[in-house]
Amino acid sequence: MEMDDDAKLELMQRRIVKSFAVQRDVIIPLSKEFDCTVEELEDVFFHLFDMSSLQTLHATFESAQDICLYQKLNADLRLCWFNGTFEVISDEDAKNLKMELIEEIKNGKSYEEALKEGQLKLFELLKKEAIY
Repeated sequence: MEMDDDAKLELMQRRIVKSFAVQRDVIIPLSKEFDCTVEELEDVFFHLFDMSSLQTLHATFESAQDICLYQKLNADLRLCWFNGTFEVISDEDAKNLKMELIEEIKNGKSYEEALKEGQLKLFELLKKEAIY
């Protein structure tokens, strides 16, 4: 028996969402955060995303992780205040600090350790700006 186009599309979508990487990195963690079953989340994704979005689901998730980490460091280091409001830390210094910490986290350092290191480096930047 041959499948119609809709059945083929659904099968392809299910294969993408059921892939190991998507399950491990996206579906299972999010279903725990949302307190729902894996199947419920998969169903929501099938209705939310078209085929091309599902095909890029894992890649966009990975790139969004870096963006979220960048924004979290910005908030936790209070760079929105030191850089954005008071402008005592340059855009370049703020960006370089965050990018350095992101690389360290991606290489296995815990967020807490990287944040503490970032706080110490930020203080050094502040002292340098104050010509301490």
